[in-house]
Amino acid sequence: MWMNEYDVMQAQYLFDPAVVPNLAQGAYVLHNLMDWTNDNSDGWPYWNKPSRAADRLMTMLQDHSYAAQFGHDRQGNPLTDVSAADLTKALAPIKAFLTRQGARDALVIP
Repeated sequence: MWMNEYDVMQAQYLFDPAVVPNLAQGAYVLHNLMDWTNDNSDGWPYWNKPSRAADRLMTMLQDHSYAAQFGHDRQGNPLTDVSAADLTKALAPIKAFLTRQGARDALVIP
């Protein structure tokens, strides 16, 4: 599930670190990856390898974006955070991608 630059920037505002710290961290990492991609290529919309690496993370963020925006999901359940383990799984392909590119993942994933 692909997110354009506006979607990535909006995700940072949707996920409050005080409420959902793992989703907020994921949104922060995705924004950093987008910035890194824009700085090291033709840009986020044109180089699909970074977004493919972030597919799991983008899906996770989009799955929770409705609840973040309205305070509940479409079934009326309140917004809940993902587990640290789920976030780590979503970040693994991004770390692998950055390693293959010879980039320091600390620039993208604090």
